[in-house]
Amino acid sequence: MENREKVKQLMDLRAQARLGGGQKRIDSQHSKGKYTARERIEMLLDEGSFEELDMFLTHRCVNFGLEKEKYLGDGVVIGHGTIEGRSVYVFAQDFTIFGGSLSETMALKICKVMDLAMKMGAPVIGINDSGGARIQEGVTALAGYAEIFERNILASGVIPQISAIFGPCAGGAVYSPALTDFILMTEENSYMFVTGPKVVKTVTGESISTEDLGGAGMHSTKSGVAHFRAESEQDGIAKIRELISYIPQNNLEEAPVVECTDPIHRLEDELNEIIPDNPNMPYDMKRVINGIVDDGHFFEVHADYAKNIIVGFARFNGISTGIIANQPAFMAGVLDCDSSRKAARFIRFCDAFNIPLLTLVDVPGFLPGSGQEYAGIITHGAKLMFAYGEATVPKVTVTLRKSYGGAHCVMSSKQLRGDFNYAWPTAEIAVMGAAGAIEVLEGRAISKIENPEEKAKFIADKTAEYNDKFANPYTAASYGYIDDVIEPRNTRFRVIRAFQALQTKKQVNPLKKHSNIPL
Repeated sequence: MENREKVKQLMDLRAQARLGGGQKRIDSQHSKGKYTARERIEMLLDEGSFEELDMFLTHRCVNFGLEKEKYLGDGVVIGHGTIEGRSVYVFAQDFTIFGGSLSETMALKICKVMDLAMKMGAPVIGINDSGGARIQEGVTALAGYAEIFERNILASGVIPQISAIFGPCAGGAVYSPALTDFILMTEENSYMFVTGPKVVKTVTGESISTEDLGGAGMHSTKSGVAHFRAESEQDGIAKIRELISYIPQNNLEEAPVVECTDPIHRLEDELNEIIPDNPNMPYDMKRVINGIVDDGHFFEVHADYAKNIIVGFARFNGISTGIIANQPAFMAGVLDCDSSRKAARFIRFCDAFNIPLLTLVDVPGFLPGSGQEYAGIITHGAKLMFAYGEATVPKVTVTLRKSYGGAHCVMSSKQLRGDFNYAWPTAEIAVMGAAGAIEVLEGRAISKIENPEEKAKFIADKTAEYNDKFANPYTAASYGYIDDVIEPRNTRFRVIRAFQALQTKKQVNPLKKHSNIPL
């Protein structure tokens, strides 16, 4: 065969590989509002940057007539490219080939790209669209899943791992995304569950739709499995590209610094008036966040789940920062099982990847009740405390209003190695609110007063005395638990100056194999 013919053969094989399972199946994918694996990669990566690997790999199965049906690439497209010029490794399951089902060789491809990502110290992004394990391959497909899981585990905290669910993801397939740092799902076309509606109906008798059992809406609001919900694949890919901009390549690097044109000394006068005079009145913490971050831009994570706490990324003077903030506008910003887990996981990601933490505090305590106790609020609250106490990245805390009881300790207090702990003049740092405290401290005396007017005056006087002592930040400041009381409108400047001072922070935890975080 002449060289020219060999080159033509190569071009023909490449064209064949790019067709995946064939034009008919590509058309079927498009008719569902879904893109193909290669189209998704092209949207995700910088134009012309994708370098594909293992394009000619095929499966080795000879069971149930599968040896008669082979496709180049075997159901997954892998390779590397760039996002905004920074290297990333990707794999995208190809639903046009055997429904994207996982075979032994498909697992080998995914493992290869994950191994390369670890070796190069670059993020790995997986696009999931698969019918699950390839049944004809039996245990070798299961072994392939386990090989992927082990790599997810070893890569955790070393390189960022992001999962996009752009189609079905069921059974054992769900556990690889679950082991990664962030999961994004699209509305309508994506779902995740361990067992599908038919099995649920057979085993339990429960009738439930695919969407209600494992759709993007459910996982982004109820279970918290999905960190992001996207309206479309294009929207999802734009979110992933933005997420990548806030995080470093690996655990030994810093997040990229972006040029900042927003003055660090910009005053936000609205903040001086944002706290209501009535301590029981809510306000929107996102107004505070948007007022102090660069250009008012906040990239929220888990936006629809456990809304009583806010987590996400922003920049201060161009430096990527993780923000954790109680949300008084939802359940008064109280801490419960879900919000504690949500915040703890985010804190541990930021700490693993050298991203500083800003905590904005307005928390009345932990949510009381048998429901929370039965659900393990003790353990879940301990996760949040553990995450803050373990973190060695720069930590700045600003208490805006309430900081009561155990919730005060948990929210990046000085005793959990908060580096700079500031408070607004409106801060109230105490064991509990005045009403509850007076009931405990003076309950016996109150019960002995029969005259309603005298009783009301006594309670009012004792409440005022308690408020004088604790409904301000100065008692905590007198012990050094608060480093400074700051003017609210000057918060941006003080936070940036604090992080600048902490750029050379060095703190190392005791030598150990690993922690035993309360799970």
